[in-house]
Amino acid sequence: MAPPSTRRPGFSRRAQYGLFIGYIVAVGGVLLAVLLLIIAAVDPRGFAALRGAALDVTAPITGAGRSVVRFFGNAGDEIGAYFNAASQNRAMRAELEASRQKLIEARAINFENRRLKALLKVSQATGDRVATARIVGSSFDSSRRLATLSAGSASGIQIGQPVRGPEGLIGRVIETGRHAARVLLITDGSSNVPVQLTRSGIPAIATGKGDGFIEIKPLEVGENPFRKGDILVTSGTGGIFPPNIPVAQVTRADRDATIARPLADPARIDFAIVQHIYQPAANLPLNEAEPPPGSEAAQ
Repeated sequence: MAPPSTRRPGFSRRAQYGLFIGYIVAVGGVLLAVLLLIIAAVDPRGFAALRGAALDVTAPITGAGRSVVRFFGNAGDEIGAYFNAASQNRAMRAELEASRQKLIEARAINFENRRLKALLKVSQATGDRVATARIVGSSFDSSRRLATLSAGSASGIQIGQPVRGPEGLIGRVIETGRHAARVLLITDGSSNVPVQLTRSGIPAIATGKGDGFIEIKPLEVGENPFRKGDILVTSGTGGIFPPNIPVAQVTRADRDATIARPLADPARIDFAIVQHIYQPAANLPLNEAEPPPGSEAAQ
């Protein structure tokens, strides 16, 4: 037979002792509370002394408990920070990448502004300017070195006109459309530009090598007059290219050949200036020296 679900404490000595001790503690607590009330009413100063002593006894316990609570609280914060570290790192990396992109954009804008200011300065100083156009394409993969301008015959551009940038000569126009033009770069193998050495005025011919560099050939036979670092400008000989336009800088000069690097790189230039064909005889642009048929000047 199963024992009843509710058993009286009398059947267990442990239960009886526990119940008895509970009664004693309760009665003791009531008596202590009554005693404290009597002391507080009869002797307030003595009761204040007892409160102070109780405070002194419980203060270390309270401090220890608070330290334990603070320890577990800090431990919880550390655990939370540990689990949130990955997301915080991702957020910081994203913010750093965004800042880096903004810095790159700011540097690019600053660089473009400097180039445009230089182009504006050259454009203002160039009296025989036909048009200013954007370079929209260039070829560097083949031996032919060509560039495309975003302006054509509608802007007055004609075949043979020289093209330059802020740094120097780029080439000459070899083909025109209504709104576009093709430029033969000075690095092309079929390009020949009369130049002279700024240091001594020695004339030479700058011939493109088709690999991004230029070979300088002196007109006079003899010892190589060029040195590394020399600057070459257009001489104006034979027309087409106006004089004193920077062309290239010598990078290697020996007995066999003189190699130079063009000062104007179309890959780094956004805009170019198209000039009139230079006529050395009258020192005037060809378009002004020879008015087109049917004009008032021709008649």
